[in-house]
Amino acid sequence: MTTSTSSHPNQLLKDEIRAEALRLGFHACGFADATAAWPNGQWLADFVADGFHGDMGWMEETLERRSHPTAMWTEARSAVVLGMNYGPEHDPLTALDHPDRAAISVYAQGDDYHDVVKKRLKLLAGWMHRRFGEEVKVFVDTAPLMEKPLAQRAGLGWQGKHTNLVSRPFGSWLFLGSVLTTLDLPPDAPEADHCGSCRACLDVCPTNAFPEPNRLDARRCISYLTIELAGPIPVEFRSAMGNRIYGCDDCLAVCPWNKFAQVSSEAAFHARETLKGPSLAALAVLDDPSFRAVFSKSPVKRIGRDRFVRNVLYAIGNSGDAGLMAVVEPLLSDPASVVRGAAVWAARRLAPDRAATLRGVEEDTDVLAEWA
Repeated sequence: MTTSTSSHPNQLLKDEIRAEALRLGFHACGFADATAAWPNGQWLADFVADGFHGDMGWMEETLERRSHPTAMWTEARSAVVLGMNYGPEHDPLTALDHPDRAAISVYAQGDDYHDVVKKRLKLLAGWMHRRFGEEVKVFVDTAPLMEKPLAQRAGLGWQGKHTNLVSRPFGSWLFLGSVLTTLDLPPDAPEADHCGSCRACLDVCPTNAFPEPNRLDARRCISYLTIELAGPIPVEFRSAMGNRIYGCDDCLAVCPWNKFAQVSSEAAFHARETLKGPSLAALAVLDDPSFRAVFSKSPVKRIGRDRFVRNVLYAIGNSGDAGLMAVVEPLLSDPASVVRGAAVWAARRLAPDRAATLRGVEEDTDVLAEWA
């Protein structure tokens, strides 16, 4: 195991970088050797070979570039791995107790973390370049860099059985970003796995998305289904979605290490009042302009209005509230077939005796399948 040592000639430089990172608002900073052996590339190759990536074709397309941190930049020598705490004020699972309201993943209730983290990364990287004269490149999770295993190697936490990063001081709630640099810096000691025999994250999954510990089948994951999947969500998963309309926090929220978690001090990550359990009825009637306005600067905006309303309609179908038929009926003739199909499913769940009489004039295959 490679560990940090004060005898390394650049130890003091590393101390400077960590101090600057904390000054800029990062809550965790660790260092890893970007050139070391990287077994995680094979893990990702196996993930794709098994088809667990679903429709995320970009994972297969960028597989080679993700195979090692230096695959994207051969000159990189060190990785500065940063974390920003987005710990919520309340237990996210309590949102599931209100079926007439939407459960939105904690990370998406505030501003888009890609923008917040990337801005800070650029500030740190610019400072490093000016201070040390070495080249730098910044990465958030939209870039083909396996950030979670890199964060474990840098000592920020470990990948739990749900494959997400777990931090001793911050629990499940760390946004990650990295600065690769040509600067040779002494690495920190990797974090050990502290999950033990705990299975809480595996057992809580509503759709059984974990075929075994440390293996995720994204095709069964509610986060994938509500965010990445463009067409109708498979019928077998719709009831299990409950009122989750964007992402799912279950496996993160149940982690026992959250007892040490802290509420985020970053205002941009605090939940907007309008996104703290908004009513499904209000969300279902959003057209494209109003959707864009409500989710301005939010990661939710990237899935578009049609996919979003699809999710809301599935949640309405799970609500058991027949009074919501008033918002479902107009959507049976929505211009988007994925919305019409979801409206059909919701109508059949809420008012099975009336659903057949509400059948519209649509003749496209996707919608007709919902009436079958």
